Amino acid sequence: MFFSLIVPVYNRPDEVRELLESIEKQVFDRQKISFEVLIIEDGSTLKAEEVVKNFAQNFDIRYFSKENTGQGFSRNYAFERAKGDYFIILDSDCLLPPHYLQTIYDYLQHTPLDAFGGADAAHESFTDTQKAISYAMTSLFSTGGIRGNKRSAEKFRPRSFNMGLSRKVWETVGGFAITRMGEDIEFSIRIEKAGFKVGFIPNAFVYHKRRTNFRQFYKQLHFFGRGRINIWRYHPEELKLVHCFPAAFVLFLVSIPLGFLLNAGLGVLMISVLGLYLGLIFVDAFFKTKNLKIAIMALGAVLVQLTAYGVGFLTEIFKPLKK
Repeated sequence: MFFSLIVPVYNRPDEVRELLESIEKQVFDRQKISFEVLIIEDGSTLKAEEVVKNFAQNFDIRYFSKENTGQGFSRNYAFERAKGDYFIILDSDCLLPPHYLQTIYDYLQHTPLDAFGGADAAHESFTDTQKAISYAMTSLFSTGGIRGNKRSAEKFRPRSFNMGLSRKVWETVGGFAITRMGEDIEFSIRIEKAGFKVGFIPNAFVYHKRRTNFRQFYKQLHFFGRGRINIWRYHPEELKLVHCFPAAFVLFLVSIPLGFLLNAGLGVLMISVLGLYLGLIFVDAFFKTKNLKIAIMALGAVLVQLTAYGVGFLTEIFKPLKK
């Protein structure tokens, strides 16, 4: 089985180096599995070409530099040049566990899938901030619980930080229709509608570093909130109640002062509900991370996540439909 690992990148050569180091450490049956790596430089000014050259003797890797068109269309660019039976899309800020390719191969042998994905996790080398953000993006107490998780608040759909598809899917569905703002979910929806079998591979997780501080995290999640509305424009039936939770959370927060103005008891009740919710997050984060500092930071990460996503969701929904 031949895999094409596809990585669009924009001004992140250090991340590419770390990802390629993790690919270099893959342990798999070389008689049954082979792979190539395609690095697509999407209009970067800080290029990863020299980094890629350092790995050229270790495995099959190809480097392409093109004008900036966004990650979705950069993946399409790679699809057109990939040689694999399956395409695996990765974000440049991911690290692969050594068993990643073998896990996917083994799973596909007993459960054939046309498209698939896995979860994300926090690596021990991540900073406390990255671990707190990882918690926020994977917990069922936040909208992160709908991303790349089998036990999810909605039907599983592969996300582009860890997404695989067969060559036949690309030839039939035609790749990404939009390049940013929910492009991976929109693509997954069209794969489903075309009748292909989509599934979650439990142990095919990646270590996803995401952003390194809360300001960057806010900007990313604000973009995600806008992206959910962009998906709604293409597939109106796909907007679910769970997607509206961050927006409802933002409206709840801003209404707390009004609650006190209307009735002190109502205000106290609203604060109590918020405190109970945050308390549940703290207990869950501490149980999962076994670290008091990260659990406290996880509270901040969830607040940033929900607020940023909710504000992005609310601002985008009132914008006129664009081509």
